[in-house]
Amino acid sequence: MNFKWQFSAANFPEQDQVTLQSFLKHHGFSKSQIGRLKFSGGQIFVNHRQRYTNYLLHDGDLIRVTLAPEKAASTVTTSHLPIEIIYEDDLFLVVNKPAHLASIPSRSHPNDALANRVKGYLQTQGAESLSIHIATRLDMDTSGLVIFGKSAYAHSLLDEQNKQHRMQKMYLALAQGHFEQASGLIDLPIGRRAEHGMERMITEAGKPSKTRYQVLQTYPEGSLVQLQLLTGRTHQIRVHLAALGHPLFGDELYGGPMTPAAQRQALHCAQLTFYQPIMKKEIQLSAPIPSDFLAIEAEMER
Repeated sequence: MNFKWQFSAANFPEQDQVTLQSFLKHHGFSKSQIGRLKFSGGQIFVNHRQRYTNYLLHDGDLIRVTLAPEKAASTVTTSHLPIEIIYEDDLFLVVNKPAHLASIPSRSHPNDALANRVKGYLQTQGAESLSIHIATRLDMDTSGLVIFGKSAYAHSLLDEQNKQHRMQKMYLALAQGHFEQASGLIDLPIGRRAEHGMERMITEAGKPSKTRYQVLQTYPEGSLVQLQLLTGRTHQIRVHLAALGHPLFGDELYGGPMTPAAQRQALHCAQLTFYQPIMKKEIQLSAPIPSDFLAIEAEMER
């Protein structure tokens, strides 16, 4: 995969001279990725000539980078079952994950996770790399938007956006009961429950965890809630809402009410916003609310 930029010293006002290495770091290349460009089959050109990374750039220089080839992990098998693509460009792929599908392979789901299906899709498209770089994961029974980088470089760009809170995810949830406040910030640390491998709990020894919420609608037995993660802990929304006394419908692990329609936790990643650095624009995406989520909501309205 190739990338092209034109150097302008005005973008580096704090530096009298800018090396090619500094320029690459400015565009999201990590130290290890620059090493792969130099030693693992990648290429770096300035004005059509290969240059070392200590080369000093001049206004108007044209920089072209060819990423090093990536070897696909043999642990991720290929599945050609369908995926619902919401967005795709040269760097990123965003998929609407259905409930009851794992994000990545595991011992219990080795061959048909979302990652397996994405690998199959990339193969049919003749992609340069079949390496899987999942940047956001959802619990198996949570539906909604999941973003993949098409290379290690693209993945690192998304990781940096996550750290800077430039990538935003908005969830919809159906929670038991009525909230005392229509909106607020849940700031409670989350840690692993020792006697249960997957379950998490609120504990002073846990990691800082913050979730913003806003109640959108109330029903006789519950509430439709919009949530935004400010941190990314395992089961964060589920644990935080359960701690407030409002577990998700269908979330048996955290004490949520089970109903005929609620056969999984009523949680859906409905919106995703991230920055596309090549296009230089924000990408705002949404995923349709799945039918089973709507069925749970219909039960709550009765």
